[in-house]
Amino acid sequence: MSTLFRKKPVVIEAVQLTWANWNAICDFVPKPIFIRGVWLDNSGAMLPEFHTNVRAPGNAALGLLIDTLEGVMLARGDDWIIKGVKGEFYPCKPDIFEATYEPVSEEGSSPTPFGNHALGKMGL
Repeated sequence: MSTLFRKKPVVIEAVQLTWANWNAICDFVPKPIFIRGVWLDNSGAMLPEFHTNVRAPGNAALGLLIDTLEGVMLARGDDWIIKGVKGEFYPCKPDIFEATYEPVSEEGSSPTPFGNHALGKMGL
């Protein structure tokens, strides 16, 4: 028999992985957790090092190798990079992020708008 649970409301920090805010990603994710940026092919698979894919639309060719508690993960363009409550980092798909988190002000009370290039604190 299962039991129902609700996530505790916590405030986390997150940055969406886009070309426009690559510098914010570099500032947000510390080394050695930030392994390296990578190019992706049109199917989303990682290209070999030093290969590029400048023909992909938008953020489709953008990738980031990130060291998480579960091992090295590949974050793809438009994924959110989350800093967890214990300082851990991990990627999150945009649809899961938007279903799970909502923007909060710096004080943690009132919502603030966020778009594809938001950098700031997010809460449940």
